[in-house]
Amino acid sequence: MPEILFPPQALRSFVETVSAQVGNDNLFAVLEKSNLPPIQADLSAARAMDALAAGRAYASLQRAMRLYYGRGARGIFLRIGAQWWPRLIAEAPFALKLQMAFARLLPASARCRTALNVVARLLSSNAGDISAHTLDRDFLLVDHTSPCTAGEHTDEPICWVTLGLVRESLRWADSREFDVIETTCRAQGARQCEFKIVIG
Repeated sequence: MPEILFPPQALRSFVETVSAQVGNDNLFAVLEKSNLPPIQADLSAARAMDALAAGRAYASLQRAMRLYYGRGARGIFLRIGAQWWPRLIAEAPFALKLQMAFARLLPASARCRTALNVVARLLSSNAGDISAHTLDRDFLLVDHTSPCTAGEHTDEPICWVTLGLVRESLRWADSREFDVIETTCRAQGARQCEFKIVIG
């Protein structure tokens, strides 16, 4: 598996969100079937991980869930992404929380851009791992590392957690639903994963 970094604090809240969504017993079954350690039972293990170990754990857990749930994994991951957003925000650095509070006073487009920048910052181990861009009135989120795609070769995009997270962050920013489409995915052989956000 390629060496991809992921923030350990984001992994902890991700595992907690997965456990809340599928249930601790089901998560244990997923991990046991894939011969993965039960990190949800001992989050101190996740707390002790560095960014490299967290990246491997994040990728392995998503791979195990895709295999276990099959076609149903997409819907589960989208819900996990949406439920992950408030956990990430609750654990965000104080300066980032201030930035988000200030964003509430901005026009809708600026609020959306701020939300995407926050997503990028919370999921990046290094500056530039994920970036947000403006496309006329629409937006583009570009994930250059996308840990969940490590070692994967698929016919369709698989970054459903990120997709659900982006949708929920934008709903937080503007109180409405947005069309978010993963247009390219590293699991399909692309150089980066790209999510187009249609503002309309």
